[in-house]
Amino acid sequence: MLLKFFKATTLYVVLFQIINSSQVKAQFGSGTQWTKDGNNYMQVQNGSIVQTNIADPAKQTTLVNADLLTPKGKTIPIPIRSFVFSEDRKKVLIYTNSKKVWRYDTRGDYWVADLAAKTLRQIGSALPVSSLMFAKFSPDASKVAYVSEHNIFLEDLASGKVTKLTTDGTKKLINGTFDWVYEEELDCRDGFRWSPDGKSIAYWQIDANKTKNYLMLNTTDSLYPFTVPVEYPVVGEDPSRCRIGVISLGNGKTTWMNVPGDAVQHYIPRMEWAANSSELILQQLNRRQNESKIMLCDANFGTVKTVSAETDKAWIDAKPEAIGWDWVEQGKSFIWLSEKDGWRHIYNISRNGKEKLLTKGDFDVISIERIDEKNGLIYFMASPDNATQTYLYKVNLSGSGKAERVTPKDFSGTHNYDISPNGKIALHYFSNSTTAPAFNVVSLPDHKVIFAGETSSRPPNNNAKPEFFRVKTVDGVTMDGWMIKPANFDSTKKYPIVFYVYGEPASQTVKDSYGTGFNRLYIGSMANDGYIYASVENRGSPAPKGREWRKAIYHQIGLINIRDQAMAAKEILKRSYVDTSRVAVWGWSGGGSSTLNLMFQYPDIYKTGISIAAVDNQLNYDNIYQERYMGLLPEDKHFFVEGSPLNFAKNLRGNLLIVHGTGDDNVHYNNAEQMINELIKNNKVFQLMSYPNRTHAISEGAGTSRHLASTYTQFLKEHCPPGAR
Repeated sequence: MLLKFFKATTLYVVLFQIINSSQVKAQFGSGTQWTKDGNNYMQVQNGSIVQTNIADPAKQTTLVNADLLTPKGKTIPIPIRSFVFSEDRKKVLIYTNSKKVWRYDTRGDYWVADLAAKTLRQIGSALPVSSLMFAKFSPDASKVAYVSEHNIFLEDLASGKVTKLTTDGTKKLINGTFDWVYEEELDCRDGFRWSPDGKSIAYWQIDANKTKNYLMLNTTDSLYPFTVPVEYPVVGEDPSRCRIGVISLGNGKTTWMNVPGDAVQHYIPRMEWAANSSELILQQLNRRQNESKIMLCDANFGTVKTVSAETDKAWIDAKPEAIGWDWVEQGKSFIWLSEKDGWRHIYNISRNGKEKLLTKGDFDVISIERIDEKNGLIYFMASPDNATQTYLYKVNLSGSGKAERVTPKDFSGTHNYDISPNGKIALHYFSNSTTAPAFNVVSLPDHKVIFAGETSSRPPNNNAKPEFFRVKTVDGVTMDGWMIKPANFDSTKKYPIVFYVYGEPASQTVKDSYGTGFNRLYIGSMANDGYIYASVENRGSPAPKGREWRKAIYHQIGLINIRDQAMAAKEILKRSYVDTSRVAVWGWSGGGSSTLNLMFQYPDIYKTGISIAAVDNQLNYDNIYQERYMGLLPEDKHFFVEGSPLNFAKNLRGNLLIVHGTGDDNVHYNNAEQMINELIKNNKVFQLMSYPNRTHAISEGAGTSRHLASTYTQFLKEHCPPGAR
């Protein structure tokens, strides 16, 4: 879609492929396939793997020819989903024939191409098709380890011998990967790690045997309906037992790490080798997720010591990246993000727990982009003055001096960077609400453009431009917002207003980036049809506005976020051109929940609502997400009940459309059914659109997306008519 806004220059196409093509990713979350020196990137072209010089895209080298990637008896090369080279660059591991595991296609088939021997062979060929997960070379590339059907396997590349390293894996006892809730809420998928010396493998074991199955009912794929079980621990149910083991490849035995505490009443979201082959490092969160401990583990004996710990009155997030650990000073210390002083800052933590604050001031570090130890710099994203935008900053790794902005001042909006391993070059992406995405290559730290793509000032929505504003509520809360006014706007007339809402800690809706204000569910142009379209960002959103802003929502989902939204709407409705009799709100998932709460708690404001895939009863949702923000049962049960839309359904007065997929494995359909029963009990008339066997995305099946958009648009126009009055 982006290409229609750009002149299709060679550079743009190259950069677009680098940043967006799934083919250049070794595994989910791994980013661009840079070469070690950081001067080149690698990608698939016409069935071959090609290396391109970042400073001169015309300079290309074919690393693996399509002929080598063509199996015997076949006429075309393997379709490459992703690839990774061995450390010595003599072998390449190819991932293909991929299939989804819930959200991402993390299982498939793997092949190894030996560049010296000119051979191609399939790994795990005796196992079921598309059953291998997270295959990885050993450090010396003599072996490949992988997961299949919840067991870890080792395959010797010279002899072809396959060894089953774990034998107890079942549907519920999971080795080397994770259960549904760890994947969904902690971003955990790849669950094993080679030691640097290649003699051991560390792995997670998740025991979900006591986790109850949620039985989804499939009524469309066969004559007789059947159930689809998902191990899904709802609020109040114990998490799956989690532990960390280290397999010695010498004797095949597993040493379990003696992590203190109840193995059920905690989470271990992050684990890596601790910059050597004798120790592991891990993060442990307690069940409430308000205590975080960083521990070093002796891989040979399983002994554990805590090197750093912190607590919070609300919650503490898991380390952002699911794979990797940022070691510096040859493994003597590591880099860590913490909100302990009220802002998200970068710390250096030594192996003995000594901490040094590297970023100082009343601002949030949004993310760490690259640690350039050679030049003594850390690059990170921040936006101290405007929470709707993001910019690149740098700070000295030593902690001396202040953070400095790297992104030039004249580029106002949202920036993203993929910085090369050498820290000298970055792929730079930029957009704002009225500027289509621009890609270029810049040098660092001077941010000089090496190659520049063309940009377009043409906005989406038929030239409808979002206006950013701030609104202060009666409670003294200042909120960011955006608004798109109707085409040919006349301030002497009154227009209907449609609010887009999310409202929970998982996402922001108010960002100065391209596409802001675009409603993919509305057929046509909202601006041309005469709607005001707007969104405001309540407390509890993950905006870079400090800990107090983000964590004000603790115990208060469904209350404080809803009041913020409603009080901001009240201020906006004071504008003379807003028709207070035509006020609509809509949202998806957490936004669907917020829509229901706004309709029920503030029926004097919101007259029409469209709620999609909502959590209607917080007690129905998974334990990791909901307990993180709302507490534990039984002592905190009232918070879950008081903030749930179900608690307020009796107050419905306006026009409500409920949309839900019956095959939603994330927010189950029982949410909608409980809401339906409550509305029926209170004689509240509403409309319902159920999508048989569709997931949380409601995108599967012929015509589904089009039908959903048609349903949305028709309901909105009927109950909140467009146009000036």
